[in-house]
Amino acid sequence: MNVKDLFAYGESVPGYEVRVLNEREARAAAAILFVGAFLGLTNGVMLHTAIFSKYFVTFFAIDFTIRIIQPRYAPSLILGRFFVQNQKPEYVGAAQKRFAWILGFVLAWPMFYYLVIDFQPNPLKVLVCLLCMALLFFEAAFSICLGCKIFEWVKRKDPKYCPGGVCEMNIKEPIQRFSPTQKIILITTFVVMLYGVYGYFTKLPDKTIFVQKMKVLMMTQEELDAIQAAKEKAEEEAFFSDGEDF
Repeated sequence: MNVKDLFAYGESVPGYEVRVLNEREARAAAAILFVGAFLGLTNGVMLHTAIFSKYFVTFFAIDFTIRIIQPRYAPSLILGRFFVQNQKPEYVGAAQKRFAWILGFVLAWPMFYYLVIDFQPNPLKVLVCLLCMALLFFEAAFSICLGCKIFEWVKRKDPKYCPGGVCEMNIKEPIQRFSPTQKIILITTFVVMLYGVYGYFTKLPDKTIFVQKMKVLMMTQEELDAIQAAKEKAEEEAFFSDGEDF
C-alpha cells in the first residue's frame, strides 16, 4: 500500500469508478452498535443506571470519528469484517457512506457531552438516542442508509453504488412488487403495529417500567417539584400518624 492509498478514503477496487466500502461490514457494524445502544437503553430504564450507556456513547463517538477520517481503522467496522469475512463483499460508494457517518458524528459528540461529561438526561436526548438506534436498525436489518439518501438529495449528480443498488435501479423486478392482497396485508400490519405502540403507551399507563420512566422524563421541573413536595408531605403525615399510635 503506497502513501496515497494510505490516506485515501475508501478502497480502490477494479471495475468500480469511485472508491468504495464493503456494505456487508457496515451492516454488521450497525448491528453490533444497535445491540450496544439497546443494552444501554434497557439498563437505564430497568436498572436505573447509565454506566453502560456512558461507556457505549464514548465508544460510539470515537468510532464515528475514526470512520469519517479513515474507516479501515474503525473498531466497529473491523468487528463487522471479522463476522462477514467469508461473505462476498457488497461494494458501495465511499462518499455517501462518509456523509452518512458524518451525520452520526454530529449526533454522537453532543450525546457524549450530555450523557458522559455533564449527565443531564431529558426527553430530547432520549429521542436522539432512539433516532440513532432507528438509523442503525434500518441499516442492519434492511440495508437502508438514510444518510446516503440525504446525500443523494443534496448532491446534484446522482452518486454511484448506493447500498442495495437504489441509485442504479429504476425498474423493480416482479418479485419486488406488491399484489393487491399483499398491499392490504401490508397496510393492515402497519395499522396494527401503530395501534399496538399507541396502546402500550396509553392503555397500560402504569404497568410497564418503560412507560413510567418516559412519563417522568416528559415532566417539567415544576411537575417534578410538585411530585417531590407531595411525596415529602405524605411521608411527614405518615410519620406523625405513626407517632399518634403510641
